[in-house]
Amino acid sequence: MFDEYGFPRAAGFDSDFGGPTLETFVYCSRAAEGVDDAEVDRMVAWSQRRNVARDITGVLVFGSGVFFQWIEGPPAQVKDLIASLHSDPRHYDIVSLDRSVEQRERIYPNWQMELVGADDILAVLQDALEAAEDENNIAALRRILAHVSSGPLDTLGRS
Repeated sequence: MFDEYGFPRAAGFDSDFGGPTLETFVYCSRAAEGVDDAEVDRMVAWSQRRNVARDITGVLVFGSGVFFQWIEGPPAQVKDLIASLHSDPRHYDIVSLDRSVEQRERIYPNWQMELVGADDILAVLQDALEAAEDENNIAALRRILAHVSSGPLDTLGRS
């Protein structure tokens, strides 16, 4: 089939439902000791190169020693990425905030992985805690919030 005359439809795209089948994974975690802005910049550059081939897009927020990330892409690719995130020693206390598979358009269609400032990380984490139901997630979010609240936002998570 074709979306427009002469242009093939993208793989996984179903025009009846308004977009491709995407898996979304949203999480937060605490940076391991020694992870600083330079390391995060290296992580983002590497992710941008790798995510192009995997058709993954998203946004990463880093501040106060906390990561917040929104990932979207083909379900098989996102599952592989989630597995690698859980084995990455650069962060811990991983809390899944949302995970879903649905047919929709991308929220970040041109961002293979963009780093965004962390001005609102405290509010994002507080909202996540209020919505959390899993006891392990609640405990991890409380630890992360305590960490973020323990000092000035511009100095936490820096080596």
